[in-house]
Amino acid sequence: MVWPRRSFWRSAQYFVKRALRLTATPHAIAAGVAAGVFASFTPFMGFHFFIAALLAWCVGGNLVASALGTAVGNPLTFPFIWGATLETGRLILYAGHEANVAPVHIGRMLRHLEFSQLWQPLIKPMTVGALPLGMVFAVFFYVLTRWATITFREQRRKRLAERARRRARAQSLGPRTATS
Repeated sequence: MVWPRRSFWRSAQYFVKRALRLTATPHAIAAGVAAGVFASFTPFMGFHFFIAALLAWCVGGNLVASALGTAVGNPLTFPFIWGATLETGRLILYAGHEANVAPVHIGRMLRHLEFSQLWQPLIKPMTVGALPLGMVFAVFFYVLTRWATITFREQRRKRLAERARRRARAQSLGPRTATS
């Protein structure tokens, strides 16, 4: 169910082309993708689409682009994102004093449904760490998406103009006879 039928590269290309072909301004598309990327860094699994949509609405981004941007958080990238946000959050909150951080037994907490005890050791540092990392990646993806959208549209405009020139030239020559 998770593994794509063709390849991950083909799936990534599909998401990129889908975002570039949206009918919105380059800013709206880029802001939407950036909102989705930022939402992917938060530890609130199951709410990424809602967070991305809310952020996209606040910054004038495209809602579909925000949903596509959440694809940055996927089974391949989540372990890296979670590790980075946890360590960044711990560094910010505890200023390198790891002695204050008790070891976490996630399996035992989840078996006994002690979600309130997950806040201090995991969710709080991951949320704090998600803010700077999410912002950095959101800005990166905003710039990349805006540039890609503008470039894609310019190349498409040139391609369509060249096709129109060829059609006009063919029509001006008139119908060709069988002897020519």
